[in-house]
Amino acid sequence: MDLNALINSIRNFEGIKRKNLIKDVTDILQDSYNVSGKTVLGFGDDASAIDIENNQLLLLAADGMWGKLMDADPRWAGYCSVLVNVNDIAAMGGIPMGMTNILSVNDHAVCKAIMEGVREGVHKFGVPMVGGHVHPDTPYNALDVSITGIIGRDDVITSGGAQVGDWVIVAIDLDGKPHPKFPLNWDTTTMKSPEMVQEQIAVMNSIASKHLVTAGRDISNPGTLGTLGMLLESSGVGALIDLEKIPRNDSVDWYDWLKLYPGSGFVLTAEEKNVNECLKLLEDVNITSKAVGKIIEEKKFYLTYRNQKEVLYNFDKDKIMGVKENIS
Repeated sequence: MDLNALINSIRNFEGIKRKNLIKDVTDILQDSYNVSGKTVLGFGDDASAIDIENNQLLLLAADGMWGKLMDADPRWAGYCSVLVNVNDIAAMGGIPMGMTNILSVNDHAVCKAIMEGVREGVHKFGVPMVGGHVHPDTPYNALDVSITGIIGRDDVITSGGAQVGDWVIVAIDLDGKPHPKFPLNWDTTTMKSPEMVQEQIAVMNSIASKHLVTAGRDISNPGTLGTLGMLLESSGVGALIDLEKIPRNDSVDWYDWLKLYPGSGFVLTAEEKNVNECLKLLEDVNITSKAVGKIIEEKKFYLTYRNQKEVLYNFDKDKIMGVKENIS
């Protein structure tokens, strides 16, 4: 495999390029995101964190379903609206508590399919959908979902905590299959019991409470490398990653695998002394996990493959989000 060709494919991947607007949006809010004085994390994480005292943080996240996903399979979009939000809270080490939604539809059958998917996701992940708002007469179909969670103030996993010398861990449930109507989704949850799926969410809370990692994100639309790149940006560091160590289901080639959105997948960083315990906890819930490289001071994201070594991103001039996290 030509590593340069792979890098060009990743850099031009729509799932990554769609994140480029984030800095333009967040820059407008820089003077207002903490008007209450209780916001603990700046922009750049899977969820925001509000200090609610008693040494606890309220986690808040929201996701809008990609239009292409809605068009391909509205029911699957409804299911995924639960999955992606629960994973955002899990990535922070939090316990998901409840969700609300905004549903915009122009077709009753589409509305029914979306909500059937939401119901399936709620029962699978064990997190209730407690309310929302319906626009019944829009010229389009759209679904946006928000979620809340809780985490101990000293336990929260952020995207901005990676330190030079940390190991990078990639953790993905390989026991899955591409969704038949949207092959960029690696479905690992529909065929599993709710108990197993919920254990995979809860393991991140265990990792957080044991303080085993320094940073983390759930693997989302930008794929494995795009998600890791977002973590590196937030932390203001670089990384040297051995591509062949990244867990992969051999039925999918590298070009597609690195762009997939897995049902259960995380990129994490950890001090060497904590790596083995972290890997064991993840493996115990069927999430294949490997230490794939190290965090470096130089703000470059290097990939190696056999005798090749290339730069995927140089964060002195490149951006995915363009946001470096502020932690209070």
